[in-house]
Amino acid sequence: MVEVQAGGGNTTGGGGRHEVLQFALHVVRGRWFSLFASFLIMAGAGATYLFGTYSKEIKGSLGYDQTTLNLLGFFKDLGANVGVLSGLIAEVTPTWFVLLVGAAMNFTGYLMIWLAVVGKISKPKVWKMCIYICLGANSQNFANTGALVTSIRNFPESRGNMIGLLKGFTGLSGAIMTQLYLAVYGNDSQSLILLIAWLPAALSVVFVYTIREMKVVRQPNQQTVFFYCLIISIVLAVFLMVMTLVEKAIAFSHAAYVGTATVACALLFLPLLVFIREELILWRQKKLLLGPPKMVAENPPASVESELKAIPELPQISETKKEFNSKSSWLTDIFLNKPARGEDYTILQALLSTDMLILFLATFCGLGSSLTAVDNLGQIGESLGYPTTTIKSFVSLLSIWNFFGRIFAGFVSESLLVRFKFPRPLMMTLVLLLSCIGLLFIAFPFPGSVYVASLIIGFSFGAQLPLLFTIISELFGLKYYSTLFNCGQLASPLGSYILNVRVTGPLYDREALRDLEKKGLTRASVKELTCMGNQCYRLAFIILAGVTFFGALASLILVARTRQFYKGDIYKKFREQAEAADTEMASPNSTKTR
Repeated sequence: MVEVQAGGGNTTGGGGRHEVLQFALHVVRGRWFSLFASFLIMAGAGATYLFGTYSKEIKGSLGYDQTTLNLLGFFKDLGANVGVLSGLIAEVTPTWFVLLVGAAMNFTGYLMIWLAVVGKISKPKVWKMCIYICLGANSQNFANTGALVTSIRNFPESRGNMIGLLKGFTGLSGAIMTQLYLAVYGNDSQSLILLIAWLPAALSVVFVYTIREMKVVRQPNQQTVFFYCLIISIVLAVFLMVMTLVEKAIAFSHAAYVGTATVACALLFLPLLVFIREELILWRQKKLLLGPPKMVAENPPASVESELKAIPELPQISETKKEFNSKSSWLTDIFLNKPARGEDYTILQALLSTDMLILFLATFCGLGSSLTAVDNLGQIGESLGYPTTTIKSFVSLLSIWNFFGRIFAGFVSESLLVRFKFPRPLMMTLVLLLSCIGLLFIAFPFPGSVYVASLIIGFSFGAQLPLLFTIISELFGLKYYSTLFNCGQLASPLGSYILNVRVTGPLYDREALRDLEKKGLTRASVKELTCMGNQCYRLAFIILAGVTFFGALASLILVARTRQFYKGDIYKKFREQAEAADTEMASPNSTKTR
């Protein structure tokens, strides 16, 4: 009897361990763990925000002047914003390939920069360094495309929340990686370049098969889960902001840096606990649908994989219902025979549509002006006589409110849309009008105005891109979203180039030359043009405010055009597909063979 009981105990224990293993595999293969992996990849996809930290090492080690360093900065921005290639590749290859290409580009680009800075290789020519940094910066588009697009397709009814969270983690990426490099390498800016080379690439490789499109399962408390993630991300953002300010005021030991990085990582991993709880709920529901344990025991699945395959796949997002006339010309299909809003447009149909052109114009005006303000913030503070420490505070304020803008654009616009049918383009209009106020605070400064302007511009700048991405997904469908959202953000660098390089820069130089004339000096008598006073950026930022206001008016046209669309149930199609999958799972036929 004793032996039998012992054997029975071992069988029970073995069955328990087998069930735990099954649940662990269920979690790893689930939507929520895929979303957690996307959070981590996006948290490592903001290396371009750290250029100001390590650029001095490049300048000093390679003997560059400021003009050459600015050229590197331009190629960094060019690589970061031109993501059409990653979108096109994602249309014809699986997600894992997109992530691996991005990882290879990131590691190669930044590793070559690090080798040049530490003297492991001979000093590269400037054009080679431009290619290296453009390659490394462009890799973040592959991470964005792989993680962001896949997550939106896995949670189509919560795309506003999804984009807000994912872009929010990207906004915090610079602060997170700063804490990690201080803990691992100490205050060594050269080693920061090495960390940027291997850490984002390692994250993409580790989760390369985790991030993939999956069937959509209806969960009533899905919004609650996203609000938990929102709270966690806000706590992480506040913690990073406080630590950044404290580290500037107090000399930290290496142990203190390690402790700070540990807390930041713990907060970054906290959503995993929330997601495991959600997967446990799904696991229990699944066991109930499959019937009592005896039914499963009679015909046990060969593996967890076969068990997952038994669950019916969610039908793919439907092709456009409108059939094209086979005799119609190619141009007619593009310009006249377009699907209804919300259905799947082809790439050319979307890019050449009136709605996309209006979006492009609003983005050109709004993001172009905001990027110009961000790039000139340090020099604005200098021209108004603020000390260096205060200027750094402006940058910290702008970064943290950039994060809050991204979160706001996702969660608040989603809530207003679901509850009150508040059109998302109208939210973009309001954000652009808010940006005008911040720009005018710089054009007509008063004591403390730059603090307020940093807050407003950072918030509005952060809100614009998530709104753009979400509106594109809602109007033109998800079939070619990988390419369309990357095309949509091309307006950002174009606007920045025209408004910053062609407008703001020359106007600033003109005011600086006037200052020299008043002092009786010429351009040849000074090494660097510097302007001091309220007039330095006044005309430039009046123009930027006017351009942004024009963008707001353009977005109002889009509001009028899409008013009826947003009055309807834009998520009805995805909800019906998920409900159909749930019904099929619950039907007797779906569990008969089990």
